[in-house]
Amino acid sequence: MTNKQELIDRFLSYVKIDTQSDENSDTTPSTEKQWDLANKLKDELQAMGMQEVIIDENAYVMATLPSNVDHDVPVIGFVSHFDTTPDFSGTNVNPQIIENYDGKDIVLNKEKNIILSPDYFSDLLQYKGQTIITTDGNTLLGADDKAGITEIMEAMKYLINNPQVKHGKIRICFTPDEEIGRGAHKFDVEKFGAEWAYTMDGSQVGELEYENFNAAGAVVKVSGKSVHPGYAKDKMINSMYIAMDYISSLPRLETPEHTEDRQGFFHLNGIEGDVEETTLHYIIRDHDREHFEARKQMMEDLAREICSQQERDCVTVEIKDQYFNMREKVEPVMHIVDIAEEAMKQVDVTPIIKPIRGGTDGAQLSFKGLPCPNIFAGGHNFHGKYEYVPVESMQKAVEVIVKIAEITAEKDSRFKI
Repeated sequence: MTNKQELIDRFLSYVKIDTQSDENSDTTPSTEKQWDLANKLKDELQAMGMQEVIIDENAYVMATLPSNVDHDVPVIGFVSHFDTTPDFSGTNVNPQIIENYDGKDIVLNKEKNIILSPDYFSDLLQYKGQTIITTDGNTLLGADDKAGITEIMEAMKYLINNPQVKHGKIRICFTPDEEIGRGAHKFDVEKFGAEWAYTMDGSQVGELEYENFNAAGAVVKVSGKSVHPGYAKDKMINSMYIAMDYISSLPRLETPEHTEDRQGFFHLNGIEGDVEETTLHYIIRDHDREHFEARKQMMEDLAREICSQQERDCVTVEIKDQYFNMREKVEPVMHIVDIAEEAMKQVDVTPIIKPIRGGTDGAQLSFKGLPCPNIFAGGHNFHGKYEYVPVESMQKAVEVIVKIAEITAEKDSRFKI
């Protein structure tokens, strides 16, 4: 369906543009460099023949592929984000292409002895004989989510060039700042005008997800008293020791490295401190809403308990909700998941329906009135130097997009559209 080399060339042209977002910025997009890819995508969509191509003041790119059938068809959408995570460098991405992968270790960087090994990353063995794109060991790759963008672009190009493939009106959107949790914040759902959409932002081939974490961020501030250490007896209060007590009092096995599937966690992902004040940065995650609320309450109760022990107000907790589990918004319209599942089966992809241990733009969009399950983009090991994507998985994602469009446009669809 898709020309393999053209797909590779498109993907490489995107990942070589640095689009790292910045959670410490209050602008949208959070970094000026995200405009570089946003403007490129706008130009490519116009050149391709897409209609109603716009880029707004916040760098959201939208476009339309008009219907080519004469009966009523629901307007559907496809969404991907163009920023990359602040967690790892996205500057000077230098991809390597491994053709006919032999199932052995891949040397990403000989000088630094960085090896992508199936002994550690066993998923690699699924892709023996395929073409794999990796990093050079110095940066992330950016398949999250430039693979998704590539797939949507290639699918639209295919539908434009093959008008015999019938489809309804399709809307697409590329967003900034998804990696810092803001990808849907300024997404204009009304202007987008779709009944439902799909984010192309999952991992391995076959993933189809309509459940995700409930998510919050927490900032814990611990105050102490700084006194000259030579004269500190009965006077100094070291905030770092109190912070250690707080950390160790949360359930040690309820952390990312000890949990899986629908199990929630507390994740300490940053510390700054000295004797006078220590700040802890946490994220809180749970698929179950009641358990999620209980986790937030536990953090607040622990702060009160430590303050009581210290006989002073020395620990404060500020918690902000980030997004919620989209399942409650998708289940009433489960036909949109059924269509995606059927599309995968029709292009010989085995659906893997499971909860997301993370979040996507789709979670927030679902709560803004645009139900939005998540579909695989094909990449693995996101957010680091071991990231890779099989080209054949990207090709399958293109086929799934096209097939979803076809199924949705069927006049006598067996799905409850």
